[in-house]
Amino acid sequence: MFTIDDVHDLLDDIAGEIPEELFWELNGGVSLLPETKFSEADQDGGLYTLGEYHRDQMGRYIVLYFGSIRAVHGSNTQEELRANLKSLLVHELTHHIESLAGERDLEIKDNLKINEYLKNSQ
Repeated sequence: MFTIDDVHDLLDDIAGEIPEELFWELNGGVSLLPETKFSEADQDGGLYTLGEYHRDQMGRYIVLYFGSIRAVHGSNTQEELRANLKSLLVHELTHHIESLAGERDLEIKDNLKINEYLKNSQ
């Protein structure tokens, strides 16, 4: 089982591999919080929010939830965890880049996935 410090270190390494330009205007950076967060669409305690992109009065920033990451990926090997964290960070950075461009394609895709989840959980 991994710790929040392990995830923080992996995220630092992963962020160092991503072109700096993708972090442009992400003035609040990337935060790793200890919480577990469930999706607003959660029906049975199994739909976690791993990360979120925010654009508000505080600026543009990404929040990742360690408790949720651990709940979903807690049994991952180190390599699997790294791959999943990279996918998560790239996903949230895609929201950021799309927001800068005035696009919402990934947000729409995420909403379609949630709607599919809701349809299948009834």
